[in-house]
Amino acid sequence: MEKNNIVMVRGGGDLASGVIHRLYRCGYRVVILETERPSAIRRMVSFCEAVYDGEAFVEGVLSRRIEEVSQCQDVWDAEEIPLLIDEKAEAAAVLSPAALVDGILAKRNLGTSRDMAPVTIGLGPGFEAGEDVDFVVETMRGHDLGRIIEEGCALPNTGIPGTVGGVSKERVIHSPCEGVIKNKKEIGDLVKKNEYLAYVGETPVKASISGVLRGIIRNGYQVPKGMKIADIDPRKEEKKNCYTISDKARCIAGSVVEILLSQGVMP
Repeated sequence: MEKNNIVMVRGGGDLASGVIHRLYRCGYRVVILETERPSAIRRMVSFCEAVYDGEAFVEGVLSRRIEEVSQCQDVWDAEEIPLLIDEKAEAAAVLSPAALVDGILAKRNLGTSRDMAPVTIGLGPGFEAGEDVDFVVETMRGHDLGRIIEEGCALPNTGIPGTVGGVSKERVIHSPCEGVIKNKKEIGDLVKKNEYLAYVGETPVKASISGVLRGIIRNGYQVPKGMKIADIDPRKEEKKNCYTISDKARCIAGSVVEILLSQGVMP
């Protein structure tokens, strides 16, 4: 009998993609479940972009959008990662994965339960280990980042972004109003404070600080007022970071692999 090394990951944003990349490199058969309109900011390192483009590369690893669960095996055989639009994780009943990771990072549980797989893992706040998932991994930057929680919850969301280059909340830009975003700058561009990054409808979006545009939501996306739409790294010399998995994502990924190995879920 073929061993079950299928790991299902809900969400394909940048943090989840760091986990997905590590699982793939370790030899697990990974399948990504996404929404019809993912809203990743750090799109250059997010497998969810395959929803729009059909495929997405992250550090040499390719995810490919599929339309049916039955297509997973062909994609795995091609040494790629299948991505399926499945907001309710209905594919779990078909594939019977050995483990399921909720990497949506919605700060609340959007339907993950322990009966979806023998091992279930929630990333960040919104889950309770021992109740709706088996394990929770801490996603808050700081001393406990990556801590594996076997009972209880991750630290609550503070709403304050982690510090990058000595800058915290000033580096993150939110939509000034509701509307369709029209980008004027691209990820990796050097920008100056108050320079126009985009328009939401007819309202300009200005750079809050000078630095490298590390992430910006996809052009043409319908955004609500207050939604996070861009991220600037004040360290201009770190432009290469726009195209590589973050230290935070790599730390969380290591914890997920540790959980799987400790529970006997082998590649």
